[in-house]
Amino acid sequence: MKIAFLTSLDPHDRRAWSGTLYFMGQALQQYCGEVTFIGPLSAPLEMIQGKIIHRIIKFFTGKSYLYFHGKFVARRYAKIAARRLAAQQFDVLIAPTGAPEIAYLQTKLPIVLIEDATYTNLHNYYPIFSNLAPISSSELDTIEQRATAKATVLAYSSQWAAASALQDYHADPAKVHVIPFGANLEKIPDREQALARKLHQRCRLLFIGVDWPRKGGDIALETLQALEDMGIPTELTICGCIPPTSVSHLPVTVIPFLDKNDPQQSKQLDELYIAHDFLIVPTRYECYGLVYAEASAFGLPSLASNTGGIAGVVTHAENGFLLPLEARGEAYARIIAELYRNEEQYASLVRSTRSTFEQRLNWEAWTISLKEALAERVNGYNKISPEHQTSNNVSL
Repeated sequence: MKIAFLTSLDPHDRRAWSGTLYFMGQALQQYCGEVTFIGPLSAPLEMIQGKIIHRIIKFFTGKSYLYFHGKFVARRYAKIAARRLAAQQFDVLIAPTGAPEIAYLQTKLPIVLIEDATYTNLHNYYPIFSNLAPISSSELDTIEQRATAKATVLAYSSQWAAASALQDYHADPAKVHVIPFGANLEKIPDREQALARKLHQRCRLLFIGVDWPRKGGDIALETLQALEDMGIPTELTICGCIPPTSVSHLPVTVIPFLDKNDPQQSKQLDELYIAHDFLIVPTRYECYGLVYAEASAFGLPSLASNTGGIAGVVTHAENGFLLPLEARGEAYARIIAELYRNEEQYASLVRSTRSTFEQRLNWEAWTISLKEALAERVNGYNKISPEHQTSNNVSL
């Protein structure tokens, strides 16, 4: 296949969309065909225009106008993309997080829209999508509706997002597919290494997140304290941020930042996954949660809050546990304590955690599922190579 990969972001930047654009592009190149990146895109004049509108609305109403997702920028993206697409021949257009890019795009190519949330999912869920002026909300809703109708295939990372497309935007059910994203790892850990995991003498918890309040860092601390109160010696490693209050009296290690683009720091992050017994990230709002997929590759069970699209990556009692959003540290600690005191149960969970990664939380599985979805909708696109036609598992 000749694939046009459309995104306004830089698809070669491993930080863009948490690295998903980069790894998605690499997977398509490896398993699908020839990928041409139509992006990044820029709309500087429209951004300035939108920023002026935002400031005026903010001054008079106190509300926000999300100009970088608005119709002026979306229309400019469409013009740039149409011009670049016309310069070459393609079989399919793949647009990750691409509703603004395709909403006003004129093309005869079949379009695959890949999203982890709809606008309705995000509205009043993420702070940046809250307190919006009616004009901004209307524009975002219209862009989502147009993109949903225009796409040939709608691929969502979770049932949470797919359900919104069906219910809120009346998407054709035949278009809609739930395909979880893969783990964004340069090197997949060996299966033997993942399954050799053993509990440590002190229960080791790992918290990874750049936003302490949003990722539920206070609940992770509560969990540490609750386990100590239960008589289970515990230590917590915090990676990616600094706690806002002093934790010097607790067995806590803080690693403020690790850059996955740096090979040495990326290796250090991998070692953290290996050296701990549980990943605990009780986030307050999340569209997917790639950190849980990465942990699964290492056979590291995750504990997470059941909010947003997290259920698309963490399956309860399979590669971790989902707790209600209102659950506090004591509830997390009870689950961890039961597993920590039962090595056989923990080992079983490690095996199923790794199996979950191998079956569905990797980019090869994502690509195969995407090609199958495209083949259902477009005649002549069943171009899965023979070695992948019967495979649903990651190559190990």
